[in-house]
Amino acid sequence: MPPSLAAFVFFLGLISSVHSHFCSPHHQSLCPPFTSTPSFPFSFSPGCGHPSFQLKCHANHSLISINNLPFSILRYEPNSTSLLLSPRIINSTLHSKPNCSSPLSIPTHSINLSSSPFRFSDGSCSRLSVLKPCSPPSLPNCSHCPWECKLIKSPVKLLHGCGSSHSSVPNQGCQGDVLGYLDSFLQLGIELKWDEAQDSYFSNCGDCKAKNGLCGFNSSDMLQPFLCLRTIAQLSPPWISTHNPNRVAIVCSVFAVTCLMVVVSVSVAIFRARRLHPAAAEEDPTALFLQRHRSASLLPPVFTYEELEISTNKFDSKRKIGDGGFGSVFLGHLYDGRVVAVKYLHKPHHSSSSGNKAFCNEILILSSIDHPNLVKLHGYCSDPRGLLLVYDYVPNGTLADHLHGHKSLYRRGSMTWQVRVDIALQIAMVMEYLHFSVVPPVVHRDITSSNIFVEKDMRIKVGDFGLSRLLVFPETTSSSSGYVWTGPQGTPGYLDPDYHRSFRLTDKSDVYSFGVVVLELISGQKAVDQRRDKRELALADMMVSKIQMGLLHQVVDPVLVVEGSVTDGVDVAAELAFRCVAAEKDDRPDAREVVEELKRIRSRTRGVSRASSSNVIGGEVTKS
Repeated sequence: MPPSLAAFVFFLGLISSVHSHFCSPHHQSLCPPFTSTPSFPFSFSPGCGHPSFQLKCHANHSLISINNLPFSILRYEPNSTSLLLSPRIINSTLHSKPNCSSPLSIPTHSINLSSSPFRFSDGSCSRLSVLKPCSPPSLPNCSHCPWECKLIKSPVKLLHGCGSSHSSVPNQGCQGDVLGYLDSFLQLGIELKWDEAQDSYFSNCGDCKAKNGLCGFNSSDMLQPFLCLRTIAQLSPPWISTHNPNRVAIVCSVFAVTCLMVVVSVSVAIFRARRLHPAAAEEDPTALFLQRHRSASLLPPVFTYEELEISTNKFDSKRKIGDGGFGSVFLGHLYDGRVVAVKYLHKPHHSSSSGNKAFCNEILILSSIDHPNLVKLHGYCSDPRGLLLVYDYVPNGTLADHLHGHKSLYRRGSMTWQVRVDIALQIAMVMEYLHFSVVPPVVHRDITSSNIFVEKDMRIKVGDFGLSRLLVFPETTSSSSGYVWTGPQGTPGYLDPDYHRSFRLTDKSDVYSFGVVVLELISGQKAVDQRRDKRELALADMMVSKIQMGLLHQVVDPVLVVEGSVTDGVDVAAELAFRCVAAEKDDRPDAREVVEELKRIRSRTRGVSRASSSNVIGGEVTKS
């Protein structure tokens, strides 16, 4: 404790020796996670702070009691309105009935925060609302162990009040050992929040502080617990009076000097805290942004940083499975058994908010759309240590891997022309869904072979919506010709030249990027390749030139050359891609036209495949 605070504590202790019901903090060593004296409403000293935020130090842990249930404080950030707590279950509260198999950290009744300023965070409720037992559930004797049976059937009952407001969250997988999962869940910590606007104690304290007073409480009168120590007259013991002016002058001088030292000490402490933990000095702006733009019940579940850190073995480099535009992707194993991909976006500097924007954008977009060929967002974490997104794990790599990377060695067997046409059609159907079925329409803005993930059955999922934009048109603009003004963003080789020139983003910008992907499927070549001639650096430029000169056969993927029966299909697909990469957006088809054309190509390809048998003679394919 700084000397100035110690002097102030001594002075208040002297005064409260006569008036014992006033705030009387005393020197006490702090317990983790507190590294400095906690600010209001917390206090380790009786009579100070808020009655519901009284702390105790026990066995190198800070404890807080809520509705007579003690909790260990796992994480506390100054000036925030949240805590990460783990209940401390002592032997006297444990179930004594045998064969109930209740882990030691699970209380014998629902954790109830009623009549307290606290509430469970949406993230904690969401984690339990998606949990369900595997069918049929393994239950103990329910007449003997009713509480355990209730928890196994409905784990969200562990947290009183969570079920009704979070029941709409869809279930994700099942858990064989529900009680074991709940034991791990409680040890990892429950996030609690409080709302200062809903507690009169905070408003009373705010008024008190506005008058340069101290906030305390009177434990002997629970009907009027709040006390505000405002003036020297209120704090003065009986022996100080106007009849003894020397003593009054001395005490007033000591009090004034002490207050000055306190102000200086607090200012220095705040300055240091903001330098060391700038992100903790104010509430997380990411969470505030998401709450302003989307109801909490519609947002995906919230994970804690610790949970995702454990799931990825502390973001082990051996679990790194890729790099995205704004961070790295790691393989994660969640407590409920799900295997996921965790994208780690480092917290951007205050001078650049591009990472934050991409993070929020992806959450808002993916929480409002649903399509079988879109990567599913399972949750997110916004933490001062980093921004994290949790997705489906697609184990078979990206389309770029299959066409250009290490998986391309095996494409002779897997990347047949029919498979490539199916992949193009699935991408087009995603594009059609985003442009015509979502209101307002969504422009992906980064359709590339690296953002198309391939499943083991060669079906695809489109991901990475960090650059996506909603097409919200002005009232004076029709949707058919509407656009939004925005700086060109995207991947070189896939970026719409019309958008790059005019700064006008439309749905036809996605059509251009899609056309480049189709050219990749036809040629097997990269969208941009430094090894090619300068005029053919971009695949679109090279392929358009070859198609115009009637030399398409020179750039068709050699793997497809042996499939002579699909030559006509390649020609038609190349013609469609040629239209998609037209320099002027008005010359390109829309997503609906693209889907219809690809369906005709697929039917034609399958018909040829069924109607012909391949007899290779001298490199030629003949039909029988």
